[in-house]
Amino acid sequence: MDSSLIAQKLESLRRCLVRVRTRCPASAQALSQDVDAQDVVVLNLSRAIQLCTDIALHILASREQAIPQTMGQAFEALAAQQVISTSQGESMRKAVGFRNLAVHSYDEIDWQIVHAIATTHLTDFEEFAKAIARTLPSDI
Repeated sequence: MDSSLIAQKLESLRRCLVRVRTRCPASAQALSQDVDAQDVVVLNLSRAIQLCTDIALHILASREQAIPQTMGQAFEALAAQQVISTSQGESMRKAVGFRNLAVHSYDEIDWQIVHAIATTHLTDFEEFAKAIARTLPSDI
């Protein structure tokens, strides 16, 4: 496993989460009316999910595990490898569902859901990052 690559991706993830926190308005109503905030929040949530997926796939490949057919399955496989908990795997699988909607059906986004993710579910990403960081050598 390329620990420095994982560390770089974890730092990029941290920056994405900071952007979401600093740019997400206080209410879903405000988010629904602020196109610039929508762009920043959705883009950085999508990036965060992609970074987590990249990390998951890198770890699975380094462990010579079969590469899953879907992004969501990558987190299930990490949970099966006991790198992350089953509940973390489920949370990240759900995040992939949001990412797919954001990327492929942007016009159908429910800003209440986006606001809920941005204000109450960023800890899912942070817990994922902590679990991954525990797998890295301490000198990274």
